[in-house]
Amino acid sequence: MKKALLIIAAAVAGMLAPGAAHAETPPGCASAQQIGSTAYVTVGGQTAASVKQFAGCGKNWGYVYVWADWAARHDLFHVVASVVTDDNREHGRVVGRVDQREVWSAPAGTVDRCTRALGVVKLGEDGWSAYSSRRC
Repeated sequence: MKKALLIIAAAVAGMLAPGAAHAETPPGCASAQQIGSTAYVTVGGQTAASVKQFAGCGKNWGYVYVWADWAARHDLFHVVASVVTDDNREHGRVVGRVDQREVWSAPAGTVDRCTRALGVVKLGEDGWSAYSSRRC
């Protein structure tokens, strides 16, 4: 039984490893596409989450996806997703539920400005963040 569970866990981890595809569509805008490059939140040298920015339907979204292997080893984390403009203001900030692995920001009306997505992973009082690349 233990061996079977380990095989299943390894298969699931492999599906969510870097490069593995999973659905990424902002709520309410099926035509949105990723803009800029993906950033990675690292905690203690380990990748905890991916941070991406999407644009479409006249809006921008920040997106944070916590990797399965990191989430399996950490409880009670929170994820924050937002879009940040060059004046360092956050737009569409959303704080996910406890242990929520996928968080979209609210749609931000910032397509006419330079932006980047901000992703934050918090464990208790500690937090780690990353920004996707800046897009104008």
